[in-house]
Amino acid sequence: MSVQVENLEKNMVKLTIEVPAEEVEKALNTAYQKQKNSISVPGFRKGKVPRAMIEKMYGVEVFYEEAANTLMQESYPAAVEESGVDVVSRPTVDVVQIEKGKAFIYTAEVAVKPEVKLGEYKGVTVTKANTKVTAAEVKEALETERNKNARTVSVTRAAKLGDTVMIDYEGSVDGVPFEGGKAENSPLELGSHSFIDTFEDQLVGHKAGDEVDVNVTFPEQYHAADLAGKPALFKVKVNDVTTKELPKLDDEFASEVSEFETLAEYKEEVKKQLEEKKANEAKRDQEDEAIAAIVEASEMEIPEAMIQTQCEDMVNEFAQRIAQSGLTMEQYMQFSGQTVQGLMDQVRPEAETRIKTSLVLEAIVKAENIEVADEEVDAELEKMAGMYGMDVAQLKQYMGDAEKSSMKNQMAITKAVELIMANVKEKAAKKAKKEDAEEVATEE
Repeated sequence: MSVQVENLEKNMVKLTIEVPAEEVEKALNTAYQKQKNSISVPGFRKGKVPRAMIEKMYGVEVFYEEAANTLMQESYPAAVEESGVDVVSRPTVDVVQIEKGKAFIYTAEVAVKPEVKLGEYKGVTVTKANTKVTAAEVKEALETERNKNARTVSVTRAAKLGDTVMIDYEGSVDGVPFEGGKAENSPLELGSHSFIDTFEDQLVGHKAGDEVDVNVTFPEQYHAADLAGKPALFKVKVNDVTTKELPKLDDEFASEVSEFETLAEYKEEVKKQLEEKKANEAKRDQEDEAIAAIVEASEMEIPEAMIQTQCEDMVNEFAQRIAQSGLTMEQYMQFSGQTVQGLMDQVRPEAETRIKTSLVLEAIVKAENIEVADEEVDAELEKMAGMYGMDVAQLKQYMGDAEKSSMKNQMAITKAVELIMANVKEKAAKKAKKEDAEEVATEE
């Protein structure tokens, strides 16, 4: 295999990859073996038709597509490694030549990691954090805990915002039911904005047993083009209305949800936890502020393909998260009216921020010659093994060289952040007099 590298504009390169003719023949034969059972030729049993006969009847190109895919999957990773370029995007591939008896040639256009001209990263000014916990915040935390321990009870009254209704529904457009528009005994929290348009609002005021006609209009940018912008009628039956019944905030409640016997002790613990949480959040906020300032002061040219790849990765991460809650992307898009492109556009600013942050921190690691010793990696693995209740030797077996390298890189990035934060300067946050007065009143 041979690889040629051509530098393009805006941190893009074109790799021209040539795979020897003998590898092409192997791939064509593999394609034949894979497809022969699905090809019918008069006079032959399926799976018994000679390759030459198939190529004569259907054309010599019959196995080219399958073979090309195999060759690219097998050769591309090695070609990238041989090229020595730091690829940061998925390739845009174009087949130049595929023919029996000849080398397979294709090109792959990819983005490469851009150079960073670092701005000043020592002595960055950040806002001084306020980690004081107010009485109102303690009260809010207690209310959250009460809600977590609430009982769900059925009610005979009419549904209100905040209630959950169990409903059967079937939707139609112009009297014709549409796919995905029907469900039975589906829970819906009124006011959650889970359903399109004013669907939930129209169920407020109805009791269990009521049958309701709900009229809505699908969004203009709805993922299903045949429904986009169209009015729809949902026939809805309310099977049940439930609400939350909160426990009393007293010593008994405190003893049930904590290790403390009195509400006063529990409140002190809640306040302590909030202080720790605020301190951690303040640390992260200052890190974000400092890194954002360094990014702003630095120069880099981000290739579009790199941004596109990051956006795709983030949308895939989102799909995995909602899958864990039992919802498919198709269902999410149906209920939300969102589209894949809409999600891509939505995550793009965060994608750019992630890329720039990563590039800047990697540049600082390089500028400061930050290294991570094997002993530090071993110590981190010991910590991880303790967290997962595993033997450290067992954990090491699960980790390949790529995982260990990634871990080492991440530890170096952490050191870079620590270096930045060890040199920051703090400035007081501006606070209006009205806000000061409100905080005093809250404490009282």
